[in-house]
Formats: sequence, structure tokens, C-alpha cells
Amino acid sequence: MTIKDIAKETGYSIGTVSRVLNNHPNVSEKARKTIMEAVDRHGFILNVSAKNLKTVQSENIIIVVKGTFNELFPVMVQRIQMYFRETRYTLITEYVDEEADEVTRARQVCLEKKAIGLLILGGNKENFEKGFDRIKIPAVLVTNHAGDWGFENLSSVSTDDTEGAKKAVEFLLKKGHRNIALLGGTVGSDTSTQRRLGWEKAQEEFGIKKKDFGPCVGGRYSFEAGYEAMKKLLKSDKKVTGVFALADVMAIGAISAISDAGLSVPGDVSVIGYDGIPIGAYFCPKLTTIRQSIDKICDRSCEILVDCLENEGKTRHEFIPFTLDERQSVKKI
Repeated sequence: MTIKDIAKETGYSIGTVSRVLNNHPNVSEKARKTIMEAVDRHGFILNVSAKNLKTVQSENIIIVVKGTFNELFPVMVQRIQMYFRETRYTLITEYVDEEADEVTRARQVCLEKKAIGLLILGGNKENFEKGFDRIKIPAVLVTNHAGDWGFENLSSVSTDDTEGAKKAVEFLLKKGHRNIALLGGTVGSDTSTQRRLGWEKAQEEFGIKKKDFGPCVGGRYSFEAGYEAMKKLLKSDKKVTGVFALADVMAIGAISAISDAGLSVPGDVSVIGYDGIPIGAYFCPKLTTIRQSIDKICDRSCEILVDCLENEGKTRHEFIPFTLDERQSVKKI
């Protein structure tokens, strides 16, 4: 089976097939779906002889990282690499854009590298529903909960994002803040959806009506997006005293924007983040945040995957506790 055979069977050009196999963006969703179905059907692997593969026992584990700007994921990849350092497994890391289809890319890389296990850092349920059933190897979704997604070979280890966000906003409310803005999030992101739900629940339980909720400004999980979102918020007529950023990188970007506007944190605006990335403890002011137990999340994800690979262990879906780190970026009013 060659690229020419895939092209002939699907009716698409060799160039289109090549672009799909190399994950180029300028291909229609219909073409990508048709070609990948043919690839899956025949077990086609790009640039590798099937004859040679039959004689080689793979020990490859693929890490697919969704998001190229989130400072949390490089820390997690490093921890996962440390876990597997003394094992027989070979790790291959693949980064995809925050808005890309991580499942399609995971499927492609797993086929190319003859992977026996898969770790996905960050993911959207919609993408899993469209294509994860074609992935047959043990997999663990890291940082997202997939307990109700219905895949027998997919485990998950995460923080309860709804509860974590709820705790963050409750903290602001108990400090006297009422007009609390939400910063960050992209359409279709499960993480953003769960954290926004926590923002809403905290206010509802505090007796605040939905019409009185603070403003929301979306954006990618990056320093730049947080900076631009906060600039937009400051230019509006929404007078907020507290900001809940869906990621620490956005919170830090927001603090910079507040400072550049001639205001201070927490003097004029209080900011709380989410994730607990190391830089937050050294920023000025030190960032108050919901800290995920990154080491525990990574180690447990690796343990579950190895158990599934070596002992035919069952899939599991686990929450790892979070903590609220109170530092300098929030004040009582």
C-alpha cells in the first residue's frame, strides 16, 4: 500500500493525500476524513516499509500536546519523561495547535510510529467523538476528565476544573468582590467550559443573578492573549474589581496590562489564576492561583498507562486534588 494506492482508492490527488498525512491545515474536512478512513482501514504508515515493521517490536509511547503556548504542558512533558527515563519505553512528543484536532494527529503519529501507548495532554470531547474509536491502543487523557466519554481504552487523570474554578471565585467573593470578570477560553474547549461553569456556580450560590455576572473576554491560554484580553476589558465600561483568569499565563498577561494602564494589582484590580505554574510564585505581585498537583497528575497517568500495557489493567478516571495558593495578587475590599 502506497500513497498512490490511497489516492486511487479515495479519488483524491497524491498531493492532497500527502498533505493529510503530514497534517497540513489547507485540506477540507471531508477529504481529511475520507483519506484517514482509508489509512486506518489498511494500516498505512507514512514513509515506513510494512515489511520491515513486521519484524520490529515497537516500544513507542506517543505524547500529544494540545497547545503550543500553555506554559503548563512543557512542565508536564518533562515530568513524564522523568517517569519513563529508566524504562524500556521510547517517548515521542508531538505538539499540535490549541485549535487543531488532536485526535486525528494522534492517530496519524500512532500509525507512523507503531505506538503501543498514548498520552494526550489536553483534548476536546468533540474531537474524540469524531475519531478516537479508530485508536485501539491504551491511552490516557491528561488534565481532562473523560469518565463519561464511553471509550474502553481511554483513561483520564485530571483536576476537577469546575470545583477548582468555583473555589477561586468563592475566594474573590469572600474578599468582598462582586463584579468578577472571566478572562480566557476558546470555543469548544472542554477545560474552558468546565472552568467557566465553576465561575457561574460560585456566583449563583452566593446569590448573584446571572444578569449581574461580570464580563467575559475570551482568548487562548497565553501571556499575550491575557494581556490583550485585559486591555479590552479595561477599555470597556465594565468596572471590575476582581478577575478570574482561566490559566496562570493569562493572569500574568492581565497583570502586565493592568500595570501598563497605570493601575496596580491588587490595589485597583485583584487577579486570581489557575494551574500553579512555577513562574507565578516569582512574579510581581506573586500570583494567587488554583494549583494543580502536576507531579501527581503526571505520575498517575503514567502508572495507569503502564498498568494497561503490562498487566491489561482496566481503564480508570481519577481526579487529583488541587490547592488554593494565596499570595499577593488578591486583596480584601
